[in-house]
Parts: sequence; structure tokens; C-alpha cells
Amino acid sequence: MSGGAVKEEGLRDRPRGGPAVSTAKAPRARPPRLRDPRTMRIIRFAILMAFLLVFLMPVYVLLVTSFKPLQEADPSTAWNLPRDWSTQGWSSAWETLRPGLENSVKIAVSASLISAVLGSLNGYVLSKWRFPGADAVFTLFLFGMFIPYQAVMIPLAGMLTDIELVGTIRGLVLTHVVYGIPICTLIFRNYYVTIPDELIEAARVDGAGMLRTYWSIVLPVSGPAFAVTLIWQFTSAWNDFLFAVFLGAPDSWPVTVLLNNTAGSGAVAVQYNQQMASALLASLPTLLVYLLLGRFFMRGLMAGALKG
Repeated sequence: MSGGAVKEEGLRDRPRGGPAVSTAKAPRARPPRLRDPRTMRIIRFAILMAFLLVFLMPVYVLLVTSFKPLQEADPSTAWNLPRDWSTQGWSSAWETLRPGLENSVKIAVSASLISAVLGSLNGYVLSKWRFPGADAVFTLFLFGMFIPYQAVMIPLAGMLTDIELVGTIRGLVLTHVVYGIPICTLIFRNYYVTIPDELIEAARVDGAGMLRTYWSIVLPVSGPAFAVTLIWQFTSAWNDFLFAVFLGAPDSWPVTVLLNNTAGSGAVAVQYNQQMASALLASLPTLLVYLLLGRFFMRGLMAGALKG
């Protein structure tokens, strides 16, 4: 085919006496972006705010009702702000719950510290000072996490009776320590696995023994794990009701038992303001613990999850 024939064929679509018409298709307009980052952030923020409002609705009712006088504290007006602000409910709640709050502080603080220290030592030995049968011992520790309270309640009561600790604060502390050791050991063991073995070997070369290595190298970096175990154990001991009722006595009852008694007082007029104030007062210590140690919680909880 000659060059003139190709040229003539290429101009075949051009109208006679007019300019050449291009047959190329025009580019299509792009659809609007459905996943704009700014739009997605606004949607996520709106969803989170909706969940936050739903979560805070009961807290609002508790707070508003606790500051109402007894005459205004009624379920039909639970959403209304008080016409006359009063601290009568808080005063009554403090007088009723004060012995229980003192007992709960003694039980929760003691049980949290003791179980955290024992769990730290167990986790250190099981992760860095291996011995024959270490895996089997660790498995037996884990079994303790899955034993329900009801299964050992009667034997536990008998044991505490034999050692004369039933109905005492020391008996409740011992119970929470024993039940807290498995989860504390698991948390510390997973956390200490992330510590390089070279540090432990260097301490051994320098002549440091087991306790010296723990005190000088391991303990200073154990803050996140201690935060997790302290939050976990403090919350469990503070919110305990079953052990307190079954193994405790009126002199050693924590705040949860007294809080339950305020709801079942059998009075003619239900003191809603006192009950709401009591609920808030009983929940404040755990909230403060989370606010103080919460920034270490997830870091310590997830430590060791990606090891290996």
C-alpha cells in the first residue's frame, strides 16, 4: 500500500469542505470521592459522640437525682434538674457506706499489692529462670483462672474456719490474693518475655543472683505490667460481692454489701437520692484508679502479644 492511499484512508471520515473531526472519546468525569478523609472523620466523631451520650445517660440520671431532696427524687421526674439542689442524699450515703468504704480500701489495696508482687516474682521465674517442668507449672497456674467461685466456696469457707480467718478482712484479702495470682502471673510472664535475654545473661556474668537481677534490671521496667495487675485486682476486689457475703461478717463487709442493703431497706418511702449518691460514691475509687493508671493499661496488657 502506498503512502498516498494510507493518507486518503485516514481522511475518509472528514466531511467534505469542513475541518477534520476527531474520533477520540472525551474523558469521563470522575465521580465524587465517597471516602474523603475529612468526611470520614466527621462521621466517626458523630458515631462516637452518639455512643458517648448513650453511655452518659444513666450517669446523668444518677448525678441529677443524687442532688435532689427526698421530695423531688421520683422516677417520673428523673430527667429533670433539681429545683432545690441538696446534698442530703450524699450525706446519708456517706454515713451509711463509710464503714464499707474503709473495709473495701483495706481489702482492695492489700490484695492488689500482694498479688501483684507475687505475680511479678512468678512471672520472672517462669520467663527468665527456666527449670525442669516450668511449662507444666505455668499451665497449672492458668487452670486457676477457670475455676468458678461457686465450685470452691464451701471448701474455702471450711479452710478459713480452720485457720480462724472466716468473717475477717484478712480472710477476704487472702481469698482475693489466691484467686488473683494466676492472672497476675500470666500478665507478668508475657511482659517479661519481651525483656532481652542478653540483659539477664549480662547480670549473671557480673555475678548478680536471681533476686539481685530482678531488683536491679527487671523491676525498674515493670511499670506497665504492675499498672495492669493493680487495675485488674483492685477492680475485682472492690466489686466483689459473693466472697464478701459468704465469707465475711458485718464488721468486715465491703461497700458492695452495704450498697445492696441500701436498696433493700424496706422503707415506706424509697430514698432514691441516697441510693443514687451511694452508687456514685461506691464507683468513684475504681474510676480514680483507671484515670491514674489507665495510660499504662493497654501497653502492659498487650506486652508479649507479638513475641516470636
